[in-house]
This record gives sequence, structure tokens and C-alpha cells, in this order.
Amino acid sequence: MTNNGPTTEKERFAILDILRGMALLGIALANFPEFGLWTFLSAQEQTAMPTGDIDRVVRFLEYVFVEGKFYSIFSLLFGVGFSLFLFRHGTSRFLRRMLILALIGLVHLLFIWNGDILLLYAVGGMLLTLFIKMKDKVLLCVAVLLMILPIFLNMITQFCGIDFAKPFYDAWWAEASAQGINEDNFASWLRDAQTYPEMYSFLRQGAIERMWELVSGHRLPKVLGLFILGFLIGKHRLYARLDTLPLKRLLLWASVIALPTSLVYAWSATHSQPWGLVIHSLFYTVSIVALTFAYICGICFLYQKSQRAGWNRALMLLAAPGRLALTNYIGHSLIGIILFYGVGFALGTSFGFIYIELTAFAVFILQILLSHLWLSRFLFGPLEWIWRMLTYGKYFPITRKLSAK
Repeated sequence: MTNNGPTTEKERFAILDILRGMALLGIALANFPEFGLWTFLSAQEQTAMPTGDIDRVVRFLEYVFVEGKFYSIFSLLFGVGFSLFLFRHGTSRFLRRMLILALIGLVHLLFIWNGDILLLYAVGGMLLTLFIKMKDKVLLCVAVLLMILPIFLNMITQFCGIDFAKPFYDAWWAEASAQGINEDNFASWLRDAQTYPEMYSFLRQGAIERMWELVSGHRLPKVLGLFILGFLIGKHRLYARLDTLPLKRLLLWASVIALPTSLVYAWSATHSQPWGLVIHSLFYTVSIVALTFAYICGICFLYQKSQRAGWNRALMLLAAPGRLALTNYIGHSLIGIILFYGVGFALGTSFGFIYIELTAFAVFILQILLSHLWLSRFLFGPLEWIWRMLTYGKYFPITRKLSAK
């Protein structure tokens, strides 16, 4: 613990920012169908859209290449960041940092968008401190067990009829009914909400729905397992010695596992899980872990090649939004509200899946441009700056001019 301040620009590793930027793109592609309220529509309403046929194809591809993969990359990178922070500053300040992240996530969940992941990350980060003194082999075993635990929990649900999330499901629909929200107006409520109080009525029940989603999906053990893997990667600074890693071979093997299992998972997801919950969750877990590592190894391999060949500018475009990951993540929600909710342009339920995904891609391109422009004048993103100051309990200059002084 030799430094009491945040990581400086010279101490940053570009590959971590590039991977964060790539993860942000995938998270936008995963989340914008919900912002656009497409996922709230019935299957008949989705099919009836002018783009219904192509939407089915794009949705299938989204299950193959996007679903679950990019939040997993984000989770691994959080684990890497946690290791850097813990070794630099210790547990007490890390826990303070997680408490602040939990507060940011809670505000995001309750008042902006119900799909928040930050609160879960904060809880997972706090739990991570229980494991960090274990030996590496034990940590690796714990990580694997945590990631496959949801399969066994789903086995209990499928064969014993125990629904761990039922209390949250019942509480969700009780709150929805109290707000006048039902299956008939669920998809259109946010589109038709003209005022923030109307939008907040939906957010109140949506926060409970999010708890149901996280519990029914057993997301906490999955995320904690990925945090531990990321912690091990950070502990051994693998990101700093890519030349020593067999990236090409790892990419090949991860892809061999990832592609067929991802295709089977996508088929199961689009055909209402015909083999049951356990088989579905098995393919989900294997495909996500394999493709997550395939993506990471692929980007790291390209980064190495680009450095040697001198054409790394294209990859470096992803680094700027990756440095502003928290700001850009919350930015997705604000842009989604403006575009699709009644308090904005009320475009929700108007577009098919393919157009929503194209919108997500366009938003990310905009964030690349804005992030580069912001970092040309400022050292931190606005939310990153606030998070750092609250973490360290002191003021940090944000402008490059003030910092130079």
C-alpha cells in the first residue's frame, strides 16, 4: 500500500481499458432491447412488426454472441480492478469504495433504470474480501464451484419444485398491481408515461422485478466466481505479460467449446427450453465462460499483433469509453430514457429488434467520440471523479490544466 491516490495515467494498462470498452459495447447491445421495450412485448407483437422475420435471426445471433458474455467480461475486469485496489490500498478502503458503488447502484436501480448491475457488483465485491487470503488453487476451485452452482440450484428447482425466487415474484406483481400495472399495459407504460412520477411508478415495481431476476438467475454466485477469476488474473498481473501467454492456443480451444455450446444455448432460449431448465443452464454456463475467454484472448492477441505492426489505433478507440466505463454505463440508461420513454421521445415499442441493436451501436459510436473529447480536457469521467473523491475522502483536480499545476 504505497500510494494513497487513484491510479495515474502512466500506471494504466491500455488492454484493460480496451476490454472495458468492448464490454460496454456488448452491454449496450444486451440492454437496449429492454430500453426500447421490445423485450416487454408478447411474442405475437414482436413477430407482427415489419422487421419480425429478420428480428428472429438477429435475436438468435444475439443469444449466440452477446447474451451473458459481455457482463461476464465486465465482471472479470471488475475482479482485476478489485485486485489492483486491494493490494494497493487494503480491505477497509476497498469496502468503503464498494459501499459507495452500492449507493450509486441503488440510486440507478430505484430512480433511473431497473436493469442495474452495479448494486450486485458492490455486494459481490464485498463478499470477495472473504476469499482473498485463500491459496490460488483453492480460489480457482471456489470460482469454478460458484459458477456451476446455479446449475445445481436449477436442478433443485426443476426436480424438487423449490422456487427460490417465488417470494420476489409475488412481491413484484403485488407492487405492480398496486401501481395499476398489469400484463396488458406493461409494455406500453414507460412509453406512455408523460411525467417522471408516472415513470417512477413503474420503477418501484421494476426494482422488485430486478431482485426476482437476479435471484431466479442465481446471478450472485456467477458474478462472484468471475470476480475471483479476475482477482487471480490481477494478482498475477497476466494483463501485463501477454507475451508469456499462449493466447492463440487459448483462443482456439475456447472457440471450439464456445461456438457449438452457444448455438445450442441460443436454440434452447428461442424454443422455450425444450430440454428443461437444468440442460438450458448447463449450456448457458459453458457457452458464456468459453466465449468470454475467447473474446478476451482474441482482443489480447489482436492487441499484441497491432503493437508489433503499428496499427493499434483502431483498438485504442475502445480505450477511451473503457476509461469512462461507469459514466458510459449510466449514460446508456439516460439515453435509453430520452429515446424510448414517454418523458423523452416515446419511441419505445416502435422499432424491431434489429433497429434497436443498430441504435445501441450508434450510441456506442457516439460515446467513443464523446469519451475521446472528454479525456482530451479531463483526467477522469464525471462519475469516476466523484467515486474516487468519495473513496479517498479528498479533492482531486479533474482538468488536465489544473492537474499540471
